[in-house]
Amino acid sequence: MGGISVGILGPGSLISDSLVPRLQQTYLVVPMSRSGADSKARTEPSSIPLWISLMPIAALPERFDMLAARGARRVVALSSTSVFTKTSSSEAAERALATNIATGEQRFIAWAQARGVEWLILRPTLIYGRGRDRNISEIARFIRRFGFFPVFGAAQGLRQPVYLDDVASACMSALEAESLKGGSYNISGGEALPYREMVVRIFHALGQRPRIISTPLWSFKLAVAGVRLLPRFRDWSSAMAERMNQDLVFDHAPAARDFGFSPRPFELRADDLPPD
Repeated sequence: MGGISVGILGPGSLISDSLVPRLQQTYLVVPMSRSGADSKARTEPSSIPLWISLMPIAALPERFDMLAARGARRVVALSSTSVFTKTSSSEAAERALATNIATGEQRFIAWAQARGVEWLILRPTLIYGRGRDRNISEIARFIRRFGFFPVFGAAQGLRQPVYLDDVASACMSALEAESLKGGSYNISGGEALPYREMVVRIFHALGQRPRIISTPLWSFKLAVAGVRLLPRFRDWSSAMAERMNQDLVFDHAPAARDFGFSPRPFELRADDLPPD
């Protein structure tokens, strides 16, 4: 454990379990919940120059005063490519989400620049891994429960699932990239594959024969209305189907160039699936 302190906002997030052990090899890590320092932290330094925010970036402005009081000099914040993909969604809630993300990013940049704080924004695509994500794991749960998966049309829109360990690695690399003083980077997976193929691989990881049913949009909307009655799938929407034939591909070459981001292709292991 080193002497330099790194604060973590959102210590209970999906990425935290992968990121914190990496950081602890070099830094004194201070997890910070919404209410303050983590209760497990016995010694809390008064000055914390380096920060990684894993919390929703729309909520990050709530922590600006605390970051300033702790002497923040560099902040790496996770955002999401949803800021682009959901801007024109047919669902009002998704459009509002994209707006909130964009506003959070803008407020973060303005705050950092006004105070001379080095800022970096990382926008992951579909994060997956350890059975805890809300992307691949939700599809796997649906397949387990119903034995099939519905898609709209050909479902050939490209996707780039990114493994949570690769996102954690990107956070740490961005934190340590001394030549960078500010910038936004897309953090996409190492492979672009059609939505349908992504679902096929989930079937295979589950040890099941793929059973994918192509449906018209009206039928998919009816199915979503029904499945949303189940608490596990309450966040599903018909806009998901509309995007199945859209390419949601983001170039991570700038991240590779500037801090060595090198994501793996889409591969599922047994421990990447949700528990039964």
